[in-house]
Amino acid sequence: MTCIIVDDEPLAREAIQLLVSKMKDLQLLGSFASANAASVFLTENAVDLLFLDIQMPGTNGIDFAKTIPQTTLVIFTTAFSEFALDSYEVDALDYLIKPVRFDRFQKAVEKASSYIKLISADQFGNNIERIADDYFFVRADRKTFKIYFKDIFFIQGLKDYVVLHTEERKVITAMNIKTIHEQLPSKLFVRTSKSYIINVQHIDSFDNNTVFIRENEIPIGEVYRNYFFEEFVVKKMIGRG
Repeated sequence: MTCIIVDDEPLAREAIQLLVSKMKDLQLLGSFASANAASVFLTENAVDLLFLDIQMPGTNGIDFAKTIPQTTLVIFTTAFSEFALDSYEVDALDYLIKPVRFDRFQKAVEKASSYIKLISADQFGNNIERIADDYFFVRADRKTFKIYFKDIFFIQGLKDYVVLHTEERKVITAMNIKTIHEQLPSKLFVRTSKSYIINVQHIDSFDNNTVFIRENEIPIGEVYRNYFFEEFVVKKMIGRG
């Protein structure tokens, strides 16, 4: 899996380079101090994964992420946690806070690796066909999977794909997240951000910005916050007051 680093701070680039060197499946192709320099490189080279700072002179990381090839995944690396929600609006795979711990870095890279493998297996224009009231069939990785709605924890939009997270597997198919949302029963599923749909039956806890489903943290975007709380929290809250 190939990668590049984009960060205006030399020490930050060195720190990420050190982490990359510890991952045998990562090949570092370049390290850049600006989005402009990285953009030139990306026009001539295919890159699987981009470690991207957010606050940089000139083009910032959020705006730059909107311009990169659809085949390149983004992991943001930043010292500021307040940009987390913005990062998911550009389909970022993960969001790492500096100084980045190796275990957290490793988890993000493993996530990227698994998604790239899933996407690589998608060669036949996979899609989802609604079959019954409680399940649908998903064609993925040269197979057809029967997925019950109740078994879906959440769905993540990733570039031109959606990833269905269930207890047994992750299933990826070529589909817009808006399209799949329209096929799901509204009493079970709610969109919490541009990139995420959750099954409310699997919510463990939540706060104003995040829904927690097992070990997963699902962001609640500003556009979707009121609907989530009004329709799926306030109406079902007991013991208020």
